[in-house]
Amino acid sequence: MDSLGNLVFYVPAAVFLLVLVASAVRILREYERGVVFTLGRFTGVKGPGIILLVPLVQQMVRMDLRTIVHSVPTQDVISRDNVSVKVNAVIYFRVVDAERATIQVENFMQATSELAQTTLRSVLGKHELDEMLAERDKLNADVQEILDAQTDAWGIKVANVEIKHVDIDESMVRAIARQAEAERERRAKVINAEGEQQAAQKLLEAAEILAQRPEAMQLRYLSTLNVIANERSNTIVFPFPIDMKDLLRSVLGEPTKQKSTQ
Repeated sequence: MDSLGNLVFYVPAAVFLLVLVASAVRILREYERGVVFTLGRFTGVKGPGIILLVPLVQQMVRMDLRTIVHSVPTQDVISRDNVSVKVNAVIYFRVVDAERATIQVENFMQATSELAQTTLRSVLGKHELDEMLAERDKLNADVQEILDAQTDAWGIKVANVEIKHVDIDESMVRAIARQAEAERERRAKVINAEGEQQAAQKLLEAAEILAQRPEAMQLRYLSTLNVIANERSNTIVFPFPIDMKDLLRSVLGEPTKQKSTQ
């Protein structure tokens, strides 16, 4: 009876001792830290490795220091030019100060997510639609800078922000397509006009050079006749030289027209 009584006494004691030991020993991985509280007061950050706690006196909160990838839910944004768009993004952040991430904010994940949503709407609302589509890198940097500054008090480091999709209404897509087509037509007309201007300038320069020597103009005239003669055509129309016309008039005895002088 004595041995049975001793067994009944020692077994619960041994179980209680094992529970105390288990509650006193913590093992933290390389990417984890433990925020330790003694009787409710912060007493330090420990880890990684084996951590010993005083049972019933000390408590520990695990904190993961790895980078967290969080998808920001789709947000309805009205751009500066009053275009309604739907935007979603992804943010990359991590805990750099386990103490502040535990003490300064109740739930740093939810707080960072909500702040990212409001910041995304605020930043994008200051830009026009064309800037949202063409300057995404700049918008990413602006959102990341604002988030990083506001979450610093929580011990959070926002490493990067990426806007994934900017969805616009179908009618606005057609309007953008028409605008792009009009822009292409405008550029084509400008390029054509510039080409005409350059060609006219070159023709003017060539005319000035030919005007310096009448023989050069005659050679150019004969060269043009040679090109026309090589074409497959039954009828050839070419200008009659003024000098030859004056020569025929002199042969026929007709007076030639004299150039008026001032």
